[in-house]
Amino acid sequence: MKMNAGKPHVVVVTGLSGSGKSTAIKAFEDIDYFCIDNLPVPLLGNFLQLCELDMQDMERIALGIDIRERKFLRNYNQIFSVLEEAGYRFEIIFLEADKEILQRRYSQTRRVHPAAPTEHQLIQAIDFEREQLRALRSRATRIIDTGTLSVHQLKRLITGAYSHIGESERISIQVMSFGYKYGVPLESDLVMDVRFLPNPYFIENLKDQDGRAEPVRSWVLQWPAVQEFMSDYCALLLKLLPSYIEEGKRYLTIAMGCTGGKHRSVVIADGIADRLRQNSYHVKVIHRDIHLE
Repeated sequence: MKMNAGKPHVVVVTGLSGSGKSTAIKAFEDIDYFCIDNLPVPLLGNFLQLCELDMQDMERIALGIDIRERKFLRNYNQIFSVLEEAGYRFEIIFLEADKEILQRRYSQTRRVHPAAPTEHQLIQAIDFEREQLRALRSRATRIIDTGTLSVHQLKRLITGAYSHIGESERISIQVMSFGYKYGVPLESDLVMDVRFLPNPYFIENLKDQDGRAEPVRSWVLQWPAVQEFMSDYCALLLKLLPSYIEEGKRYLTIAMGCTGGKHRSVVIADGIADRLRQNSYHVKVIHRDIHLE
């Protein structure tokens, strides 16, 4: 097979209807593949040429193709040969599951099988599709039996096998400071009340400065209770984050709140963001209420 490192990596996601193709495509989207579900086969060649000519930064493509695209089933050998000769790095993922599991999934979702005019012909449709795809299955680079996999497990399998980014880059973290007097941020996933910490608001020469100023920051961080809290809370976050990533969470907002959102929450939010960055996480900091007092 001719290979060209400059051409995009193409993954063809196919298999039995109801075996999780849509979930697999979404998993590829989460790891920055450009995804198209059920692309008409006659457009495939033109699409790949367009990617090379006008979208040269597109390095990863996932195409969902199944029995609905009849021309693909008739011509897949020719299509794959063209891809190979053109030097594309491509592979085929074939998803499948036992008949009973597919039947149960269709019964639960009340969807109509693409090979069945009515749901009363579901069993025959599953058998027909399996036979139609038998030769294609033999050409697959990877066969995945999704019968025992949950949606989250299938996504983790795809992400782990095909992700080009490190684990810490799979989640976007936003650390936010806020003031309780202005309300808890609705977008927050984790909320921590830091009003129990010493308050620089009552120090005359610090009152009018905010938590970004070095005098305020130094005053807040000098207290052992603050250092202990920072250490314990960051340890908890670092323990939780891999589990969030494993469950497929892409965005996490951590909100730190004090009374006015100007002093303690600002210092703590900046400190937590620094600790997470030291552990290779990509973090954005927002001080929501810092200018409101």
